[in-house]
Amino acid sequence: MKGDIVILEEHHKHAAKLIVSKIAADINKTTRRFTISIAGESGSGKSEMGAAIASELNKYEIKSIVLGQDDYFILPPRSNDARRREDPDWLGPHIEVKLEILEKNLQDALMGENFITKPVVDYDKNIIEKETINLTGVKVVIAEGTYTSLLKSIDKKVFIEANRLDTLEHRKKRNRGNEVGDPFIEHILETEHKIIAGHKLLSDFVITKDYNVVIVD
Repeated sequence: MKGDIVILEEHHKHAAKLIVSKIAADINKTTRRFTISIAGESGSGKSEMGAAIASELNKYEIKSIVLGQDDYFILPPRSNDARRREDPDWLGPHIEVKLEILEKNLQDALMGENFITKPVVDYDKNIIEKETINLTGVKVVIAEGTYTSLLKSIDKKVFIEANRLDTLEHRKKRNRGNEVGDPFIEHILETEHKIIAGHKLLSDFVITKDYNVVIVD
């Protein structure tokens, strides 16, 4: 998403190093592209982990790209916020997000397509545009976002278990739309917490609140 703020810190790099060390061999031996999802609550560090894993993969000479779920919302950010305030049912993975388009982009990547067309949100302008991504030479596609554990076209799933209370300081740093302290936004985050509570069970790697990495058998 254009205009988003990604704050990459040492704990993101540390977790990425551990995860990539466990999957690099699998990535290199597969004859097709490899996909990774990174899920978790708002402010938990999904975008940062996507960037950190991409950076770590580069050290193995593995080229990757990151697809952010925020680009796949039906409405741009401020319009989506207004719709949520008008309609209490306007929330969740199958209501406000076009997960099917993200799924199709992943499927096309896995089928060997070298170009995919995807939506891209301009946060400051509050609009959704389209962009074409060149996948030539890309071996790994990383999908990050709250609901990406639900995607089917994923080889390895990562879940960050920090909740909205744990992520408060990070959300303050990000300061997206002055959301911190807004009672309505906090209610939304509480609801999202309930929606994805079980998604941890779908993961291959769990990043704990203190950014240790747990491998799920």
